[in-house]
Amino acid sequence: MSNPNGVAFYVPGALLLLAGGLKLPAVWRNPKDELLRSVCVLLFAAAGVFAVAAVPSIAAINRITGIPNAAAPVVYTILTAFSGSNLVLIIHWSSGPAQAEQAARWSRRCHWATLAVITAVIGLFALGDAPAERLVDLDTYYANTPYIREMIVLYLVAHTTAAVTMTVLCTRWARVVQGPLRAGLVLILIGYVLNLAYDALKFTAVGARWTGHDLDRLSWPVAPPIAALSALLIGIGFVLPLLSQRFMKLVGPWRRYYQLQPAWRELRVATPHSINLVGGLRTPIDVRVCQLESDIYDGMLTIHPYLDPEVHALSLVEAHKTARTGEDAAVIADAAAVAHAVVVWAARTADQSAVPDERSGDGPVLSSAVNAAGLVLLSQALAKSPIVRTTREAAVLESSTR
Repeated sequence: MSNPNGVAFYVPGALLLLAGGLKLPAVWRNPKDELLRSVCVLLFAAAGVFAVAAVPSIAAINRITGIPNAAAPVVYTILTAFSGSNLVLIIHWSSGPAQAEQAARWSRRCHWATLAVITAVIGLFALGDAPAERLVDLDTYYANTPYIREMIVLYLVAHTTAAVTMTVLCTRWARVVQGPLRAGLVLILIGYVLNLAYDALKFTAVGARWTGHDLDRLSWPVAPPIAALSALLIGIGFVLPLLSQRFMKLVGPWRRYYQLQPAWRELRVATPHSINLVGGLRTPIDVRVCQLESDIYDGMLTIHPYLDPEVHALSLVEAHKTARTGEDAAVIADAAAVAHAVVVWAARTADQSAVPDERSGDGPVLSSAVNAAGLVLLSQALAKSPIVRTTREAAVLESSTR
């Protein structure tokens, strides 16, 4: 990471810049979305950290401006902006609609504090005297120079304050959430712990200069790789839950489609196919899921008169012996009743001389089929439950001996 060509900084910086660019169309479509705008700012700020902190970039900024060490306030400004954008994003991210006004108020405070630090950094650099160009060790080389010393301390204090605040906020929030959001918060938390390690190394190296000692190696080359890894982890941590959410929107309907297949196969013999929405391979997945659910519910209506309360009750007793929860047991009992009813309906439909069943409306209520999640659970029970399989086989045997 300390190599002079800067590749280790430019590659992750380019990836973060690309991620930010991909977010711009969404920001353009939703200009009032504070969360989306904050994510975009953070990605660009993180990319900026990598872009300006590489040694070739530092040398280029000094050369273009014609001012020795002009890159120092630029790097400190980008780092401060990155820290501020992190705080703003976490405020919007963790605030619900009810806290929107409070979140906006705290965001404004973060903006003003960030702007104040940046202004002070630039002002102190302008007041100071740093004539010798230092590409990698400015912090320690000018640790005792008036105004430059204060600039260095200010940016380190601001950076540490932001890191401590983010560590506390992320730790609290990670304890109450799950899934991709928690994974993202853990990455952000690790990133800020690394930030604190970076600040500790910098403070130690600068403090050593104040006492007449030389621990410059802590400031360079040890600290910069830690800061680069920290920025990368933080950027990924903020993006991960958003990417996961988009991924689930794309994959979720396909997952539901395949999860419902067992129920559709079980009930397709009793499905009249009165409405056919699917028109070929190009049919959108949402339409396919809708068709599948329609077929399943049509089949449920057809077999409803043949749902046997006794089969349901006996299956529920058996299911309670092995099921983890009462809800799981109820789903298994529902599935067993459905499997039994399908077999009975098919047998009576095939036997033209059979007397029509008069028990319509007296069967058990299938609570697991009344909502989207329950229908998936019912489908999975039809495919996997040993109790359902045993009930189905018993129904087939009973129908064949009549």
